[in-house]
Amino acid sequence: MKVAAVAIGHGAFGKRSDASVQELAFEAFREAMADGKNLERADLDAAVLGSVPEYHKQRSLGGVVAEYLGLNPKPIWLTECACASGSAAVRTAYMAIKSGMHDVVAVIGAQKMTELSTPEILALMGRVGEVQWESIFGTTFPGYYAMFANAHMHRYGTTREQLAAVAVKNHYYGSLNKFAMFQKPVTIQRCVEADPVAFPFGIFDCCANADGAACVILASEEKARKFTDEPVWLEGAGCATTSMSVLRRPNHYSIPSAQEAARQAYRQAGVDAGDVKVADVHDCFTIAEILAYEDLGFCEKGKGGKFVEEKQSYIGGKHPVNVDGGLKAKGHPIGTTGVSMTVEIVKQLRGHADKRQVPDADIGLTHNVGGIGQYCFVNVWRR
Repeated sequence: MKVAAVAIGHGAFGKRSDASVQELAFEAFREAMADGKNLERADLDAAVLGSVPEYHKQRSLGGVVAEYLGLNPKPIWLTECACASGSAAVRTAYMAIKSGMHDVVAVIGAQKMTELSTPEILALMGRVGEVQWESIFGTTFPGYYAMFANAHMHRYGTTREQLAAVAVKNHYYGSLNKFAMFQKPVTIQRCVEADPVAFPFGIFDCCANADGAACVILASEEKARKFTDEPVWLEGAGCATTSMSVLRRPNHYSIPSAQEAARQAYRQAGVDAGDVKVADVHDCFTIAEILAYEDLGFCEKGKGGKFVEEKQSYIGGKHPVNVDGGLKAKGHPIGTTGVSMTVEIVKQLRGHADKRQVPDADIGLTHNVGGIGQYCFVNVWRR
């Protein structure tokens, strides 16, 4: 049984003091329901929520969201895989439909992060690392990814300017995306000279905590044409894990779970990296996008810096990547990100991305990393 995205919705990312988390969820859900053809609440069999509960005062968030969205008594459940929680929700809905349990499932990513202080968020994220031997010594997400950046720079000669080139590209495309948190382009010089965070990173190498929601409705092949004239099919769903402890990894210049998830997704979809016309990848830090180019097979290992420097990840390049601004410019409400990526790829494959449209995009990919690579989801979508 094939599974398609039949409707999408997205809200603005940023510091959303104007809305509670359930109101953010409704914003995206309402847009998705309007996007579907003759789609009503009664057509939904279930909903899956991607979110990380520690950031909210409300526990058991699924119940609150279901009630606010008017979905009772339909089932809803929560998925949590750190920063990949949204893609875990997409995969869970996909599996529910493939199994025959449900025909139409709403996938909602909703997260509110800015009510917590930066130190509180850093402490929460640090605990995604291995708590017995790593996070107790003060590890943070910028620190972990800075270690990856230093390893990559040492082994392959990747430069500070190449890291900055990722930020420049993503802020440029973010300036064209009405949902992005940051709407202004930046320069290489400004990135390189920015206030330091964790060497070699400055503030423009790091994504921002954000509030926001996104929604995608998935349906079985039998039901899909009822709700859209432009189904986008999920043809490859890869998922893998690697060790919680970064110290136990084989190296610090690649993410093994991303490589394995990509292999699975390509094999299931019957494609290879060269077939991907547009991708949304997990650029929580600038080095993360460079690692993604290599782990996904868009370029040779060690050539990711050159890949962005030569604008191969721009529209018009070999593999346009994060032309919605990515996490870097769009913002990273962690439970929402995987669903937001899905919305962007569906929009691209429909040909509805306006100034950010990749010409002739028929195969798209999402790559969503949880934690410091402990989880990774790679999905291949086809028009």
